Amino acid sequence: MPKQQKNDIELLRTWTLPPAATLGSSVRAHGILLEMRSRLPISSKKSLVLEAGELMLSMPADDKTQFDAAATIVSSAMKDIENLPVIPREIQDILTIKPGERHRWLADGRLPSAGTRTVRLAGRARQITFHVFNPRVVEDLLDRGLVDQWRNEDVEAAAENRRRAAYKAKLTRSLKNAPKSATSANAASDEADVSLAGWEEFGREGFLR
Repeated sequence: MPKQQKNDIELLRTWTLPPAATLGSSVRAHGILLEMRSRLPISSKKSLVLEAGELMLSMPADDKTQFDAAATIVSSAMKDIENLPVIPREIQDILTIKPGERHRWLADGRLPSAGTRTVRLAGRARQITFHVFNPRVVEDLLDRGLVDQWRNEDVEAAAENRRRAAYKAKLTRSLKNAPKSATSANAASDEADVSLAGWEEFGREGFLR
């Protein structure tokens, strides 16, 4: 008995993701897909997929009303797709940076935040809040190659911090290993200076001449 054939009349529509939206990142493209799915009714979410840089919506011909509604939502969202905020995992892929670098550069202001976003984890009651980034700012950072410059600055800063720490440790050891007599003499000298307040004025009046 031949297998049951599905209805070969299918409703299909595609939308091409522009480079200004994906910024050359497959992670970003997948993030756009998830964002689009989040705006669709539950029954339509899995009908939207990502194929070779395009969003593809497909449904059986019998679901024309549902298809038209979903297509309208996607088409409307695509008008502003290039300005969709960049989330952490996307910016890490676009700029090829590590989470630690993202946190450090965000904290010192080199990586400007475009605000925060709060989402609920799938299947959990807990929510998480994270920073998002302006796609045009991310694109500018990518074009100017600032990530390499920042990494060089971090290397230089780390070297300077090591030099300062080494000098401080050496100074601490020197004071710790200094003879007690020298330390006592210095302390006594300091105390004498304090106890003889006004000594310089006394000398200037000529009583010591």
